[in-house]
Amino acid sequence: MLRYTETVLQKVSFNKDLFKKELSKSLKWLKKEEVIILQTWCILNFGAIYMDVIKEVFN
Repeated sequence: MLRYTETVLQKVSFNKDLFKKELSKSLKWLKKEEVIILQTWCILNFGAIYMDVIKEVFN
C-alpha cells in the first residue's frame, strides 16, 4: 500500500489541494511504520514545494 500511495502522490503533485487530500487519506490505510517512511519520502520528494502541507498532515 505504501508504494501505491507514493505513486498516487506523484500523480497528483501538480495540485496542492489534491496532494493534501490524498496524503491525508493515506494515513488512514498505512501502518505506523509505513507512515514514518512516507513522511520521510514526502519531505525528500516534495518538501521544497509542499513542506507546509506535509507538516500539517503529519502533525
